[in-house]
Amino acid sequence: MEIVSIGNQTITKFVLLGFCVIAELHLPFFIVFTFIYVSIILGNMLIIVAVVSFQRLHTPMYFFLANLSFLEILYTSTVVPKMLEGFLQPAAISVAGCLLQFFIFGSLATAECFLLAVMAYDRYLAICYPLCYPLLMAPRWCLGLVGIAWLSGFMVDGLVVILMAQLRFCGPNHIDHFYCDFTPLMNLACSDPSVAQMTTFILSVVCLTVPFGLILTSYARIVVAVLRVPAGASRRKAFSTCSSHLAVVSTFYGTLMVLYVAPSAVHSQLLSKVFALLYTVVTPLFNPVIYTLRNKEVHQVLWRLLYVKQTETID
Repeated sequence: MEIVSIGNQTITKFVLLGFCVIAELHLPFFIVFTFIYVSIILGNMLIIVAVVSFQRLHTPMYFFLANLSFLEILYTSTVVPKMLEGFLQPAAISVAGCLLQFFIFGSLATAECFLLAVMAYDRYLAICYPLCYPLLMAPRWCLGLVGIAWLSGFMVDGLVVILMAQLRFCGPNHIDHFYCDFTPLMNLACSDPSVAQMTTFILSVVCLTVPFGLILTSYARIVVAVLRVPAGASRRKAFSTCSSHLAVVSTFYGTLMVLYVAPSAVHSQLLSKVFALLYTVVTPLFNPVIYTLRNKEVHQVLWRLLYVKQTETID
């Protein structure tokens, strides 16, 4: 990997510009996004603690949900702290640190694409094949599916970062984004980035459209199965839950597709940052709520967990 250079001056770091065009809003944004970040961490940690602590939640669905929560804690923490720093002062990051940030965030985001597909497939099996479900989702299969999701993410983005590390950057060293994203980095490359761009495009198409297609197929079959159930509260609850899941999933996949499969469709860099906020901040905030909102079992476990902690504090 070559370090960044501008003329005869050697540059060893990038500067993330973030939302510099609306500097007057930096302090309010810092307060709001700090609150959101803390909420993301606490909400997802609460789910993980509940799943690990209570035997009744040791099922495939909650195992996948705990993995999703852990994943979102990690990838949000990869991006948001640097964004918050940018609201207070210019956020500098080394060249190696920039590539590392992109690798970790990209790997975790790709892993989430596969994990969301696994979770949709799990619900499809549970609803459409309830008698075979315990066999189809045995513990070893659950571990295998989660392992594939995590490994696939790191392998895919590892290849992209290797190609990025071969590029030569010669300035300027200002990245017009709040984290080290692919397109802003490619805009700073002096050497030909076409191989990295084409590879990223192909991998993005595969890693986004295939899991999203599986999710849509799974939910379509769930809807068909639900339609066979007599009309009533259970059917309305199923449709409401499916629509909530699809809304969050569509936001996550949709913004990623726009930014990585069809980046030319976004003509404003500010709009690109807003889209990036949707999958870096908004979906991690709403995923714990959406996946547990209408789940009475999780409500009972969380209430019990909070009540026990409150009782221990009083004692």
